[in-house]
Amino acid sequence: MTRLYAGLAAAALAALIGGTAAYVFLNRTDDAFAQCRQGNVAGGDIGGPFTLVNTKGETVTDADVLTKPSLVYFGYTFCPDVCPFDMARNVEAVDILAEKGYDVTPVFISIDPERDTPQALADYEFNMHPKLVALTGSPEQVKAASQAYKTFYRRQPSEEGDEFYLIDHSTFTYLMLPGVGFVDFFRRDITSGQMAESVACFLEAGKAGS
Repeated sequence: MTRLYAGLAAAALAALIGGTAAYVFLNRTDDAFAQCRQGNVAGGDIGGPFTLVNTKGETVTDADVLTKPSLVYFGYTFCPDVCPFDMARNVEAVDILAEKGYDVTPVFISIDPERDTPQALADYEFNMHPKLVALTGSPEQVKAASQAYKTFYRRQPSEEGDEFYLIDHSTFTYLMLPGVGFVDFFRRDITSGQMAESVACFLEAGKAGS
């Protein structure tokens, strides 16, 4: 029993230390963006290098695409309701930010490379927004990009040859800043106005901290 209590005490101490470290990290004073976060926790393990294909059929990397503050979203053009709503919200936020003098790029990474060819995404770009950067790639490239951003997607069961299959997927939008990387994410219940306000906060904080 003594060993059991000793083990429990050690575990409790470890949890306390871990919790204290987390508290200190999340409340540290050197976080230039602390006042901008909407209850979300930023982390360097979200986002990272990717190699994909743009609407011209050119191979591009994250260094080519994320040259400006960017709102990154993973979805697919055949999505019946979620993706259109989320992307409409994202590009509306980009327009609101543009009116305030902020240049932000909306980025759409397809999780459906089978149907979302460069040509299909070119049409999507044209119809969605003039600033939109839409990307596809091989299944392996798309999977690697998704894993870098910790996103989830899975094709729903369907009959062989069914061209109208659906894909379950996560719906976060990620704010990426040049030279910084991932700083926050936005859930589906955030409006375009709220998103624009939050992004502007990050951009101003970034200026102040540079």
